[in-house]
Amino acid sequence: MTPNNFLKNLPKDSGEEILEDILSGSCFRMERIISNGQASPDGFWYDQDRNEWVLILKGRAGLMFEGTEDIIELNPGDYIHIPAHRRHRVAWTDTSQKTIWLAVHHD
Repeated sequence: MTPNNFLKNLPKDSGEEILEDILSGSCFRMERIISNGQASPDGFWYDQDRNEWVLILKGRAGLMFEGTEDIIELNPGDYIHIPAHRRHRVAWTDTSQKTIWLAVHHD
């Protein structure tokens, strides 16, 4: 077996956010998300069927939750648990470097 590094072998910047499945099972899916200045489109809210736990490993991001004007800033090492159907959006991601997220979607 050969170990991998979550922060290496990053795809070239395509101008789009990149989502890569890392591992999945019947009750969960783990993915690496690579952002570079992306945000949710105006008026768009994620409304997911599964719970989501996200951790910022590199970079920064701001999340908003429906019903509040507050933006929650996430920095390296910060994580948050988003219950299923808790509508949220990405307000912003770092434009000066790639933001690397570890996301776990689970039942």
